[in-house]
Parts: sequence; structure tokens; C-alpha cells
Amino acid sequence: MQIPSFPLSEDSPYVDLTVKRKVEGTRLDQYLVLMFSDLSRSAIQRIIDAGAVLVNDHPGKSSYKIRYGDRIRIWPPPPTHELPVPEDIPLDVLYEDEYLAIVNKPADMVVHPAKGHWSGTLANAIQFRFGKLSQLNGEYRPGIVHRLDRDTSGVILIAKDEGAHRDLSYQFETRKVFKEYVAITAGVLERDSDYIEGRIAHHPNDRVKMIVTDEEDDGKDACSYYEVIERFRGFTFCRINPRTGRTHQIRVHLASVGCPVLADKTYGGRAHLRLADLAPSLDPEGDEILMPRQALHASRLRFHHPRRKVFIEAEAPLPVEFQKTLAALRQHRPFRS
Repeated sequence: MQIPSFPLSEDSPYVDLTVKRKVEGTRLDQYLVLMFSDLSRSAIQRIIDAGAVLVNDHPGKSSYKIRYGDRIRIWPPPPTHELPVPEDIPLDVLYEDEYLAIVNKPADMVVHPAKGHWSGTLANAIQFRFGKLSQLNGEYRPGIVHRLDRDTSGVILIAKDEGAHRDLSYQFETRKVFKEYVAITAGVLERDSDYIEGRIAHHPNDRVKMIVTDEEDDGKDACSYYEVIERFRGFTFCRINPRTGRTHQIRVHLASVGCPVLADKTYGGRAHLRLADLAPSLDPEGDEILMPRQALHASRLRFHHPRRKVFIEAEAPLPVEFQKTLAALRQHRPFRS
């Protein structure tokens, strides 16, 4: 094993990663930005230039397109913040045993510490609630098997030991996990059900955003199935089953067909929905914010228990803001065919 010579030594702390199928073909620098969200793209570039990233025991290059099974070792810089500490934050636990837990994550909660969010995360909360957690993804992401966006609520899976974590990660990687979301869209989906297929890539100018692209070299195959639950004038309530797990996939796909997730500022331009938006003649004193965040909720998750060899299914109830928004839509924007 070649050890980078400056300013590192053999006992310098490093992180080992193995490339999964869903990120195959991604540039090395983009992959590392995804895996180390607390580091900027320029910081990752400096680490690579310093020789502190090895791919299959050889110095990595930023432009290298990673392959399934590649072994990556990175010597990240010393953390500028302390590791996440247990915090007594209330959690809605949907299921728990000695191997794993399922939590109903609230909106406005970051899953793990990252730049600008060093406390109040799900990682802080689950350390307090469960104690022992898998360290497979490193000390900054204890127990975290998969992620949800900060403003997406709903079902999220937590691993308590490394063996269960590996098995669960493999189920996600091989698309054996059933995932169902519900969303309210700004716009009316024309078909009662359909697939949205579009390759997803990083936005060329905006680090936060993803785009649908026809470029095979840049984009990753992505497929989302949707089914309309209820239509309103200008809005749709629907369920979505993502067949792949790309970053922002549902949000990007719905925006690509002209029906972005309601109150998704990044892809729809609106940060919230007020009652007055639906009823312009409303007395200002009766106005209120109905949907204060993107209207996307991870409603169901089904997987094969790695130890008990049975299927586990968990469902997170519809959040209050969804219920209020749907009630207002039924009153003020009923659909007329």
C-alpha cells in the first residue's frame, strides 16, 4: 500500500470506501464531495492533488470515472468540528430491535452533521436514543444507512451494527428495498400513472442542484413511477416509487415534467404555500402558511430483515402540514374535469 508522503504518516487516520453500483461512472472528485458533504469541492481537489486519495492502491485523479468495486482510501484533513454528540431530541420511532430501527424523520432536520449543521441532526438524536450504532459510514454518520433531504420528512432506516448495515446497504444498492413517497405538486399531472425516465447529473453551475440531461457521460439512469391520488386546480397529490436512488431524484423528475414539488424553492421557485395563495379574497387576518417546506414525504419502506429473515414494512403517517394543505385545496381548488 502506497502511503502519501506529505504531511501524512502510516498512522494518519484514513477512511476506506468501496464504490457501489449506483455511483459507478461518477468522477472521483464529485464522488468524494458526495461522501464528504462537509468538505468543499476545492478542498477535495487539494486533498487529491496532495496524493491523499488512493484508488485501488494508486494515486487518484479528479477526472477518473469510478467503477463498481473500486477501493478508495482517503486521508481527510483533521475535522474542524467535534464529532456528533448525543442530543436529547424527541424521535418518532416506528420500529426497533437489537439490529436496527426505523424513525419518522421530521422536516427541517439534517440527517448527519455537515457544513452549517453541526448539531440538531438526526445523527445527534439517534446517538442519544439508541446508544450503540454502526460505524460503517464513519463517526460523522453513525447508523446512517440512507439519507433524506433536510426538508423531506418520513421513514428512514438506522443500523445498530455493521453486519446489519452491510446487508441493508446491499439491499438499497441492488434495488431490493421498496420505497414509497407522497408529494403535492405545483401543477397538474396529466396521466393517472406513468414513469418518468431521465438521466440525472450535477448542475454545471450550481453545486446544490441536479438536472435532467441527455448526456450519457455526465448523467445517471433514473426512473420514477408515479400514481395520482387526487387532482386539484393547479395542484396534484400523488405517490411516487423511485426505482433508482439518485440525489434529489423525485424533485428533479417532477420538475422536469412541469410539476415541481410544492414549496420546493430549489426546483420550483416557491419556498412555501399560504392560504391566501389559494383564496386571494381571504381576509388578511385569516391568512396562514399551509406548507412551510417542500411537500415531499417518505411514507413507506419495506425491506428484508438481515437477521430475522422476514420482511419489515414501516409507514409514516401524513404530516399535519400535508393534511391542512389538502383540506384547503379541497375547499378552494376542487378539480373540475
